[in-house]
Amino acid sequence: MADVSLGKKVPNFTLAGSSGLQFDLSNFTGKNVVLYFYPKDSTPGCTNEGIDFKDHYEELQKLNTEIFGISRDSVKSHENFKTKYNFPFDLLSDPDEIACQLFDVIKTKNMYGKQVLGIERSTFIIDKDGKLMHEWRKVKVDGHVIEVLNHLKNQS
Repeated sequence: MADVSLGKKVPNFTLAGSSGLQFDLSNFTGKNVVLYFYPKDSTPGCTNEGIDFKDHYEELQKLNTEIFGISRDSVKSHENFKTKYNFPFDLLSDPDEIACQLFDVIKTKNMYGKQVLGIERSTFIIDKDGKLMHEWRKVKVDGHVIEVLNHLKNQS
C-alpha cells in the first residue's frame, strides 16, 4: 500500500538521476514537483509522454513547477533516453522501487500473455509545501500533459 495520500506530506526520498543528479525531494520545497512514473525508456508511449512534457516544459516552469520522470531503468539508460529526445528535465532511476513503492505504482500487468509486475503509468503533483496535491493513475498518454498543466494553472 502507498505511503502517500492526497493532502498529506510526501515522505522525503532520494534517487540517482540523469545529468549526475542526486534527487532529494526536500530540495524542492517552495516549488511544485511533477513526478511521472513510466514503464520503460525509449518505448513508444513513454517516448511520447516525455516529448509532451518537453513541449510544455516552459509553461510548467512558469508555474513554479519542476518535472521528473521515474522508471526502474538504469541511470545510463536514462542518459541515453534524455539525450536522444533532448528532454530539458531529468529522469530518475528507481531500480530498488523506493519511489515506486512509496507511490504504489507497481502493478500486475499482462505482457505477451504472461503476468508481470511493472510500473503503471501514473503522475503525481507535489505542492510547494511537500504535500500530494493531485494524482493520475492508469494514465493514457494522449492529452495527459495538458491535464497536468491545466490542473496547475487552476491551483495558482
